[in-house]
Amino acid sequence: MLANKRMNFIEEEWSLDHAESFKLSTPTLPVVTDWDEPEKQATPRKTWLKSHHLSKAATPLTLLGLLGLWQLLTSLALYPEYILPTPIKVAARFGEVAQSGALWRHMQTTLLEAALGFGSALLVVGLLCYPIAHSRLVASLLSPILAATQAIPLVAIAPLLVIWFGFGLPPKVITCALIVFFPLLLNAVAGLKGIDKSLTEAASVCGASRWQAFWWLELPLALPTMLTGVKIGFTVAITGAVVGEFISSDSGLGYLLNLGRGQFDTALVFVALLTLTAIAMAAYGLVGLVEKRFANW
Repeated sequence: MLANKRMNFIEEEWSLDHAESFKLSTPTLPVVTDWDEPEKQATPRKTWLKSHHLSKAATPLTLLGLLGLWQLLTSLALYPEYILPTPIKVAARFGEVAQSGALWRHMQTTLLEAALGFGSALLVVGLLCYPIAHSRLVASLLSPILAATQAIPLVAIAPLLVIWFGFGLPPKVITCALIVFFPLLLNAVAGLKGIDKSLTEAASVCGASRWQAFWWLELPLALPTMLTGVKIGFTVAITGAVVGEFISSDSGLGYLLNLGRGQFDTALVFVALLTLTAIAMAAYGLVGLVEKRFANW
């Protein structure tokens, strides 16, 4: 019995010695608790929130800075008021034109011309972008024609369009379509050509037809580049409408610009310019929302 007790004591002493040696040989790791994690994440999150709020406030601050610079130039009397009117006078003139209903009528005309021109160009681009991107023959045949159309200034073509199509809506719509067509086509073709060929080959191996490969593979992959062209083209379409209205029109924001210039009503010119700027910014933001919704995957 004494022998058994002695053996148990020896075993316990041996296990304690080995446990101590195991503790000494095992590297000690830092203890991380749950309450340490928020402190580590606090700085990046605060930085992100700060940059997010600054990006939201950047546009209003820029507009306020430009407005302050405008007011400063008018207060220094560097230019007479009929050349550079004060922001207050432009706001008062804006209220007069808006209250009379003339501003909305001219905006409707310009927006209709820009929308029809943009839609026509988009339809033609939708028919041509795929053959140009996938066929060298079609690309070589159409490239000289497209380059020639871009080499001629639209201001030179617009009078011819008036002679051919009259003084109504068609020449303005064609002018918008011509100015929008090339950016849309370039971005659409670049988007389709930038797709990895191995993906289309894999789709054909899996049994997908050309239409299925285009609809389910090529179009989603090319959509971000295409929407960049749409974003540029939709804003440039407003410029095309104004160029057409400069040549011949009795309504529209381009006509309003001509009217203010002819009557030396600089405040009216500023009203038309600021309205055009607001429309272009709204169109740019609208296409940006569509891009976030459909192409931000």
